[in-house]
Amino acid sequence: MIRDATTADAQQIADIYNYYIKETIVTFEYDKVTKEDIIKRIEKIRAKGFPFIVGEQDRKIIGYAYLSNWRERAAYDITLETSVYLDKDAIGSGMGSSLYNVLIERAKDINIHSLIGVISLPNEQSQRLHEKFGFKLIGNFRESGIKFGRLIDVEFWQLML
Repeated sequence: MIRDATTADAQQIADIYNYYIKETIVTFEYDKVTKEDIIKRIEKIRAKGFPFIVGEQDRKIIGYAYLSNWRERAAYDITLETSVYLDKDAIGSGMGSSLYNVLIERAKDINIHSLIGVISLPNEQSQRLHEKFGFKLIGNFRESGIKFGRLIDVEFWQLML
C-alpha cells in the first residue's frame, strides 16, 4: 500500500534513511537524522505542494519517496528532484518501482515538466530503476563528493514529463 506520509511516520523513515547514511554512498549526509529532522523535512516538502509518500507492507513502512526542488531559483520550479529509499530488507521487493510510479504520476498531477534523479556511483540498482521509467542519463559529475574517505562520481538522470 502506498499513501501520503504523515509526521507520525517520521521515526520509521529516519530508521530507513539512517542505514543509508551510515552504511552507503547513496546519500552524502554523514550524520544520522532524528525523528524531528524528518518531521521538518516532511512539513517542508508538503508545504510546497510536493508529494512525500510511503510504502507499507503488513503495516510497516518499507520505503518512502518524495519530490523536492532541484534548484532554488524560481525558473527551476518546473523541474524537481526525485528521492526513493527502501528498507534494506525490502530491496528487490518491487516497492521501489511502485513508489517511483506513484511519484511520477503525482509530478504530472502538479504540472511538473521534468524530473531529475541523482545517483552516486556505483549503484546499478538505481541506474536500472531510472532506465525502467524512461529516465535518460544526462551527465556524470566526476569526483563530486567524498564519503568513507573516497571520491565519488554522481550521475544525473532526467525524465521529461
